[in-house]
Amino acid sequence: MALLVGAGAASSARAIDVFNTEHGISQTAAGSILVSPSLCQFGAPGNPLQLREAVERTLCDNPKTREAWESVKVQAAAVGVARAAYLPSITGNWQGVRDDSITDVTDHADLSSATLATIRSDSISLSWTLYDFGARSAALANASALLAASRATQDATLQTAFINVAKDYYAAQAAAGALAAAKDIERLAADSLGAAQVRVAKGVAPISDALQAQTAHEQATIDVIKAQGALQTAIGTLASDMDLSPGTPLTMPSVDNGARPDTAFLDSIDNLIEAVKQSHPSVLAAQAQLDAAVAKVEQTRAEGLPSFSLVSKYSRNNQPASLGLGIPEYPATGREWYVGFQLTIPFFEGFGRLYQVRQAEAQVQLQRDTLNEVQQKAGLDVWTAYQDLHTATDTVRSDAALLDIAQRSFSASEHRYHAGVGNILELLNAQTALANAEQQHVQALTDWRAARLRLAGSLGRLDFDDVREND
Repeated sequence: MALLVGAGAASSARAIDVFNTEHGISQTAAGSILVSPSLCQFGAPGNPLQLREAVERTLCDNPKTREAWESVKVQAAAVGVARAAYLPSITGNWQGVRDDSITDVTDHADLSSATLATIRSDSISLSWTLYDFGARSAALANASALLAASRATQDATLQTAFINVAKDYYAAQAAAGALAAAKDIERLAADSLGAAQVRVAKGVAPISDALQAQTAHEQATIDVIKAQGALQTAIGTLASDMDLSPGTPLTMPSVDNGARPDTAFLDSIDNLIEAVKQSHPSVLAAQAQLDAAVAKVEQTRAEGLPSFSLVSKYSRNNQPASLGLGIPEYPATGREWYVGFQLTIPFFEGFGRLYQVRQAEAQVQLQRDTLNEVQQKAGLDVWTAYQDLHTATDTVRSDAALLDIAQRSFSASEHRYHAGVGNILELLNAQTALANAEQQHVQALTDWRAARLRLAGSLGRLDFDDVREND
């Protein structure tokens, strides 16, 4: 019966939320970034995989985002516990025993007795703390602050996961672009090798031209193999972000598809740094932790002060009654009830309360230092991301010019070699320069896109509008 009662109470607790503590808890691990829970339903990865899908899968399914989501639920329940302390506590008790009592008095059989009875007793008691010098209000403030901290931590976790999956997405896209470029260079190297072999066969070029071209082709083939391995590693990392097996096959879109560099920055760097020190989710989480520590000091002090409670109890039993030794017991029913007030005064606790308060006060100072550290880190992250974005923007422009020059240089060298007025070294050097320029162009473009999202993430402002702008 006790098990059934316990199971029923547990089921009821899950069915209702008396104090509405779960209000504001997101329906998915993606939090406020992805408001519709239906969007956290996924099939096979898209072909090609778009950044938005990669972000959605990560925010919904990554273990870190789910842990942060569950932590909010834990703290929300803790607020319910703190609010429940304001209500009375009512306890029921029931007991049923089979009592077989035998008394044998030597040489006085008339004084002996034997009783066999089923005895039942039940009671209900009430205790309601009416005043406690602020212990409950401080406990509620502490729990509420910790809930705010967990919510801010969830936001910070989502921003971090957003940044990480974007970084890994662009790394995989860059690796795919690098593989495509390596294959193009391998094809050009094969063409150069063919041209060199034709010239050698005609006797217009030394055998060394063919050997050097063959060496360049073999090196290009090795670069293709390395690029394939780098792509698989990058794809495995991206799949892991989305809580997929690292071996899940993913196809990345071309690097040429997506946002292009611009110089539209949100604000001056000084304004950005000052704003982020007040509004970044990690800063808000640290501030809430400080508020919780301050409330904990008040709670600890108040718990060492008197408390005033209303107490009441009603009980009954059917314990048999007897008038004396040797006299048979008779059926009886007993009842008892009382109502009154109880004052609890903790006069001495072995100085434990003193050190508990000191510990709580030290925790406040620790949280102040932590808040300052988080603010400094948030400002530095914005500064770094801002400078990285500037650098990436300038680099893309320069790399675009470099790629154009390298392409024209290789084309000219190729024509000169075929016409017999150029040498193999000139052609291979132009080929190498083109390969390097293509690799740098792919990397620079994906670095710029990642830096753009990283700046938004360092400001704590990432959402799906940023994804659409980068697709």
